[in-house]
Amino acid sequence: MSLTTRSRRRTRTIAGVIAGAALVLAAPLAASAHVHVSPGESAAGSTTRLAFSFSHGCEDSPTTAVKITIPQGIDGVKPVLDGAWTISRDLNADGIASSVTFTAVKPVESGVAASVALDVIFGSSAAHTSVAFPVLQTCVTGSTDWAEVASAGQTESDLKAPAPVVAVGAVAADAGAHGHGSTDAAAPASEADPVARWLSGGALIAAIAALVVALVRRRRA
Repeated sequence: MSLTTRSRRRTRTIAGVIAGAALVLAAPLAASAHVHVSPGESAAGSTTRLAFSFSHGCEDSPTTAVKITIPQGIDGVKPVLDGAWTISRDLNADGIASSVTFTAVKPVESGVAASVALDVIFGSSAAHTSVAFPVLQTCVTGSTDWAEVASAGQTESDLKAPAPVVAVGAVAADAGAHGHGSTDAAAPASEADPVARWLSGGALIAAIAALVVALVRRRRA
């Protein structure tokens, strides 16, 4: 095999490794450009604190408000007070909110992790179903309506703007007293700052490239 052929093969190998690493990094970054809900599951009849988190604006425009539409099958909903947001509600005749709007005291820059939270009671009619919470994200420029729901044969990755979805299980044993389920409002691990992801991903790609170069030099020696 000629030196030129070996050199071309080494070049293709290095390019392939770097491209593969870039794809691995790009997948979680694309997934992070959603509005996530945590926890993603709850028992019916109990109170669960749902945190709706994001770390992006609308095409990088800062977020000014987040409006959450309350779906059918909810027996109670209370927004959680947070100094970063002001809260307004639209109420149904039964006093349960049909939507809750969180308006940012100061617009949230894209790339900054933020979240809003609701204490929600899922009714018995929602047991063993998946409940979607459409979220309208309004920005200084533009808006994104996170309201798409996967149909049969689809997954969330097939959607451009998927709505956050909670899987509701069986009715809780203490449902009569509206017992408290999970109230952890922390953002999920997948909502890590995208800037930090890019930095760590860049370090990973650089390390892989350095390893490939070292192997090529060793073979030459």
